[in-house]
Amino acid sequence: MTEDAGTPGRSRTSAGARVATYLILVLAFSATMWIPLIRAGTLQAGGGALTFGLMWCPAAAAVAASLLTGRPLSQIGWRFDVRWILLGLVVPIAYAALAYGAVWALGLGAVPNAAFLARLQARFGGSPAAAFWKFLGIQASAGLLISCFAGLGEEIGWRGFLVPELSRRLTFVQTSLASGAVWSVWHYPVLLFAGYNGGTPGGWSLACFTVMVIGISFVFAASRLASGGVWPAAVLHGSHNLFVQGVFDPITADTGRTRWWTGEFGAALALAGVGVAVLTLAWWRRRGALEAAGSSDARRATA
Repeated sequence: MTEDAGTPGRSRTSAGARVATYLILVLAFSATMWIPLIRAGTLQAGGGALTFGLMWCPAAAAVAASLLTGRPLSQIGWRFDVRWILLGLVVPIAYAALAYGAVWALGLGAVPNAAFLARLQARFGGSPAAAFWKFLGIQASAGLLISCFAGLGEEIGWRGFLVPELSRRLTFVQTSLASGAVWSVWHYPVLLFAGYNGGTPGGWSLACFTVMVIGISFVFAASRLASGGVWPAAVLHGSHNLFVQGVFDPITADTGRTRWWTGEFGAALALAGVGVAVLTLAWWRRRGALEAAGSSDARRATA
């Protein structure tokens, strides 16, 4: 069992009661956004404001659940660890590059997407390559800040509240799987009924998305429990959304069945998510072994 050492103090209710309270509030708050989005059939309803509001429903539920159960808001985790934040930036780029690189190498998708480069050239001028680098610079600066801010709304809930509470009773693997399952299911209403999918049959999009989300949940949970803060998870979330949806997807040209492999609803990122889970778990176990060895050495030295 992994206790959140960075958040001391106990509230007046059990971890199970806090989790149940939180999940009920997430459902209630999110429904106020799901309903109009589903009626509109698109995430662009309300100019994107409804989608942004939906992403902050987990945070609102975390604050409300904390106040209702006597859980200090400090336990959400506000510690700022630059090393973990930098890791949060790099990890999604790495697994996305591997997934899309495999798609391009195997001919399942083509790069670059000439139509996308033409749109960038019309917008920024210059050569297609120069226009792309200008676009990438904007995405990696202002775009990343906006994406991380939107992702923070979810992470205050999933990793700030849910993961630490689950970790009080569950192992790291169980915590990662449970939080990942909740995170993925929370997306199902918009995935199935508001156009948030890859354009493939619903079962395929649902399966690939679920495997990917549960897989990357391991590194999200590890970043929260090891760093003591939600900021690395917010950067992980923002970096994933920005580079997968905003860079790798549009630069990839469809060769016929590309949508079955790319994006958050394709097989490539699902497989990458499994790899992320395996590597994170190996690191977590090695970290635990090193900490146990260090504690044993310290006890012997004291004796």
